[in-house]
Amino acid sequence: MIAKTPTPPYYAVIFTSIGAQLDQDYQETSARMEELAQKEPGFLGLESARSKVGLTVSYWDSLDSIKHWKMNVEHELAREKGRSSWYQSFGIRISKVERDYFFEN
Repeated sequence: MIAKTPTPPYYAVIFTSIGAQLDQDYQETSARMEELAQKEPGFLGLESARSKVGLTVSYWDSLDSIKHWKMNVEHELAREKGRSSWYQSFGIRISKVERDYFFEN
């Protein structure tokens, strides 16, 4: 599903991963992180896809909101588990969305 975002500007956190071990623990933690993120002030939406490369993009209203999410205790624990058990490698990019447009048939 495409996230419903407001009129720009807003921010995107792009999480790209390789080698995700998609076991039950991973699935449950991923679902929990999405649930928690949705409750964070400034959260706007999320899109995710998994194949050889995993890609999750979350949308936020400010850099402060992103920083606050990064400091969430459960999120910190999930990141540590990702480093120790789930991912071969990952990268995070934070971008400011200046313009967007969509097509719907």
